[in-house]
Amino acid sequence: MEQQYIDLYKEYNESIKKHSANVMNESRDASFALFEELLFPTSQLENYKYTDLTEPLSVDYGLNINRLQIPVNPYDVFKCDVPGINSYLFFVVNDAFYPTNHPNSLKLPDGVIIGSVKDAAQTHPELLSKYFGKLSNEKKDGLIAFNGAFAQDGFFMYIPKNVTLDKPVQLVNIMRSDVDFMAVSHNLIVLEEGSKVQLLVCDHTVDEVRFLSNRVTEVFVGENATYEHYKLENTHVKTTNLSTLLVDQQASSNVLANVITLHNGVTRNTIEIDLDGENCETSLCGMVIGDQKQQVDNFTSIIHNKPHCHSSELFKYVLDDFSKGGFTGKLYVAKDAQKTAAFQTNKNILLNKTAKMRTKPQLEIYADDVKCSHGATVGALDESAKFYMQSRGISEEEARLLLMFAFTSDVIDNIRIPALQDRMRMLVEKRLRGELSKCEGCLICQ
Repeated sequence: MEQQYIDLYKEYNESIKKHSANVMNESRDASFALFEELLFPTSQLENYKYTDLTEPLSVDYGLNINRLQIPVNPYDVFKCDVPGINSYLFFVVNDAFYPTNHPNSLKLPDGVIIGSVKDAAQTHPELLSKYFGKLSNEKKDGLIAFNGAFAQDGFFMYIPKNVTLDKPVQLVNIMRSDVDFMAVSHNLIVLEEGSKVQLLVCDHTVDEVRFLSNRVTEVFVGENATYEHYKLENTHVKTTNLSTLLVDQQASSNVLANVITLHNGVTRNTIEIDLDGENCETSLCGMVIGDQKQQVDNFTSIIHNKPHCHSSELFKYVLDDFSKGGFTGKLYVAKDAQKTAAFQTNKNILLNKTAKMRTKPQLEIYADDVKCSHGATVGALDESAKFYMQSRGISEEEARLLLMFAFTSDVIDNIRIPALQDRMRMLVEKRLRGELSKCEGCLICQ
């Protein structure tokens, strides 16, 4: 599988570099050499034990190395289905930032920069040089190395010191192609001291071809800054989504990450958060609703490097038919990270015997004055609760839906954008009823 990409890079590496930015090219050859060494990850690797990428990676995907313009206007295709969110709206089409803002776009506060990595490398080279690749280049991971070799652009967001965005930023990743296509992008998000922003990332597909996306996002959260990251995947069954989120927190910062997969083909979410300052707060949660033959694997790592930090983690899965779920959660507490409080929970419901869930919570502690716990459960719906509701006149189907919806509610409660929280309750209910089979945000799907 890897040889076609190795040959492609060796033949077209100059063209790849020509259509990208110097800051991305500086580590490109090193990333390619690492990819040659590591290759694509397989389920034989411990960190990918629950992720089988053999079939989706064997497809002959197209790559837009020469950065040809994709014939789609996302403002015509995409209709936001979160009423009242009133966001700063931006698009990435496949793996290129869409440069033209809509006439109705909201004006950003002074000093805030949102655009493409490639453009920002030209206009603000000092920012890109300071941050780009500082988290990803140290990772020994085949998918991240592949991203470093082939990514030519991405989404860039910079929030200056003590600036608070009064509205969420909405980033819509739209996959569009007439042939099987791979999108590779590298995003960079920087929050300076005391700043605050909410980011909603929506993954959508337009065409019924095979898609594979490999997206790496680096996030730097400065001292006393607050960052909220919401990721909603609602794609079709021919989509493979490989997402890596790397977060660095400084002292007294607050981070919330909420990753929700409503509909997909094959998904692997890697989330690694480093608490590198005292008094950090971290909330990480996610939800998966799977049926048919869909596969979702969430791999998380929260590393407590400093004392007096708190983290909480909650992931829930509802799996039906022949769907497969995987969860690996690592909590690491370093020797000097005294007074740490870290809690991790994974709960799963299997609606029939053919659905499969594999879970591996892990706790590694080297400090002696901490409060830490972790655990996982896998089971079916509570039959006694269902029987009780049926005895009160509720049909069996509605009783099942009520139990499933109640099971997922605490993940939705962790959404701090009221309009998004309300919309998510409706989308989850529709999904549990089997009424949500395509991304509703694209006009072409309606």
